[in-house]
Amino acid sequence: MNDLSATERTQHRRLREQGRSDREALFEVLREGFVCHLGVIVDGAPMVVPTVYGFDADHIYVHGSVASRTLTEGSTVCVTITHVDGLVLARSVFEHGVNYRSAMIYGVPRPLEGDEKLAALRCLTEHAAPGQWDYARRPDRKELAATTILAVSLKEASVKVREGMPDDADDPHDVWAGVLPLTRSWRPPVTDPQARRPLPTHIRDRTGRPF
Repeated sequence: MNDLSATERTQHRRLREQGRSDREALFEVLREGFVCHLGVIVDGAPMVVPTVYGFDADHIYVHGSVASRTLTEGSTVCVTITHVDGLVLARSVFEHGVNYRSAMIYGVPRPLEGDEKLAALRCLTEHAAPGQWDYARRPDRKELAATTILAVSLKEASVKVREGMPDDADDPHDVWAGVLPLTRSWRPPVTDPQARRPLPTHIRDRTGRPF
């Protein structure tokens, strides 16, 4: 399945030219981040929880202990990921905007158990910090029991991307206009004073790399 779903919730109504319909666009957004926002309804009111995530071809996996009492009741959630690539500074304040890439995923989360839970936790850990699963101590049974890992299907998803220059080139107002790009990269690691081991290669080598 190469195309994203076009359900009532995910079809593009405004700024349709920014919509993306191919599934690879979704994976591009997922690959370049590791924090999502999980929107749920708790006691009749909305709650949005920031949390780390991992993913594979079929699911996004999120750490859901903060809202697990609601998430286990079969309610639909909305997971969002957004990357800001720059400020679009136009001739008119009205035309100012943001270059961005975003994804919205709808689904009923499924709490994981046993080997499936452990595999999803590895997926989540390796997505955020590649190489760390085999380097650090893995969770014991007590820690696993205290952790909720949720799987949300990628079947129902929507992607939007805004890129390029301001849309008001015909505005006669004589001011500078363009894009102020934003990049993100890892800074040098800061070692815990109590650490007894030197900085491992898989962490050191991320310095200066984008995320």
